[in-house]
Amino acid sequence: MNITFRTDSSLQIGSGHVMRCLTLADELRQRGAEIMFVCREHPGNMIALIEAKGYTVVRLTQAGDEYAAAPEDLAHAAWLGVVWQQDAAETITAVRETHPQWLIIDHYALDRSWEQMLRPHVGQIMAIDDLADRSHDCDLLLDQNLYEGMETRYDTLVPKLCHKLLGPKYALLRPEFAAARKNLRKRDGQVKRVLVFFGGVDPTNETEKALQALTGIKDRQFDVDVVVGGGSLHKEQINKICAATDGFHYHCQVDNMAELMAAADLAIGAGGTTTWERSALGLPSFVIALAENQQALAETGARQGLFFYLGKPATVSLDKILNAFKMLASSPECMLSYSIRGLGMIDGKGTQRVVGILSPPQITIRRADGNDCDSIYEWRNAEETRRYIFDDKRIPIESHRTWFQNTLKSPDRILLIGEIGNKPVGVLRYDLSGSEALISVYLVPGGQGQGIGSQLIRCGSKWLKEHCLGIKTINAEIFKENVGSLRAFESAGYKEHHAIYKEEL
Repeated sequence: MNITFRTDSSLQIGSGHVMRCLTLADELRQRGAEIMFVCREHPGNMIALIEAKGYTVVRLTQAGDEYAAAPEDLAHAAWLGVVWQQDAAETITAVRETHPQWLIIDHYALDRSWEQMLRPHVGQIMAIDDLADRSHDCDLLLDQNLYEGMETRYDTLVPKLCHKLLGPKYALLRPEFAAARKNLRKRDGQVKRVLVFFGGVDPTNETEKALQALTGIKDRQFDVDVVVGGGSLHKEQINKICAATDGFHYHCQVDNMAELMAAADLAIGAGGTTTWERSALGLPSFVIALAENQQALAETGARQGLFFYLGKPATVSLDKILNAFKMLASSPECMLSYSIRGLGMIDGKGTQRVVGILSPPQITIRRADGNDCDSIYEWRNAEETRRYIFDDKRIPIESHRTWFQNTLKSPDRILLIGEIGNKPVGVLRYDLSGSEALISVYLVPGGQGQGIGSQLIRCGSKWLKEHCLGIKTINAEIFKENVGSLRAFESAGYKEHHAIYKEEL
């Protein structure tokens, strides 16, 4: 599979767009995808970092004169550095030979007009956005952030059949965060180590402001890890401050951020993807919104009790940071509340969910036959299967065999096996009634947590559509405690219709 990313970084744009694209690219490469980046050579770009990770980068040259956007252009049109028609033409030249199956766009200066020009030269288009301020011609849209009215904010901005991935459960986090989460220490709300990180560029130098506030605390009983990006204009000054202050530790362009976050008790930083990195590890934090797209996220996250929002840079003084720090450091209960809410919202598996949709496992579907009887018996009676089915009792083999033979003969029941490379991975059962079907699905033990579930459900729906023309609706009944199953059905395109209430007399 060939996949091309169109994204940029610069002193003005920052590093966040490139960093989250790299996270997605790394996971796709692990699945065997061929990756290429198309980036413009803006001042302060991160093309060298992309190439250092082994990716091919088609470099688009920066215009000789500073580009001035017209009043009718997109709000961030100037970030492109050229008119969008020129950028589209140059990108078409870059992808003409490879004709990628997916073109992934992460750029505030590109919209539907640009995407429509690229449409004939690529397979499918994915847009990564978090502004919802322009329309897209895309097949898949990802907005990993948290907003009020999140479910409807793109309804009029994308095609009707566009698959929308919305919310922090799709946050593009590197694998190190899921790994660190498994061995996470139990937090006690005490502040012994602070992490300061404001992204790869930090144009307004909020890092130094935070350090000045922390150095003003008398009888300081905590250490401070300070992280800056390689593109920071202020890194030399930050390094000098750390070298001159006991307990301050300087880090530049690190690859162990998850380790630093896991070791910290409190963080001070920006919004964006790092918000979800901190939450995935239960790290309480103060947030300063460095950019417009971070402000709404920060306000919503603060209202939901995920972190403490200080405001935009112009409104955040040294005293404000200092007072907020003293308040939170003296309230272990509040610290633990932030930690628990973050851990509950972000599980660190968002990248795998997105990759599972971009590059789903190739599952083939076949009808069950007599040779599957004993295997299905073993899978159905496995503990991990029975945990989340309505009748969780073990079934005697004689009863199972009778049920199995009746199922194969019944015109109102379909039993299917999903396979990857001739190896069974899951079982689908559909009970038919008029134009509706009720689905029951479970994975072969050992297949949980690999992104197979949603693709199995999608493949089952496709099979049913092709072989049972009278079926118009598929219903699913799911335990609300079975979060994995709920997410799999949602990812497969199912919508919650109504709850089923039950009373046993």
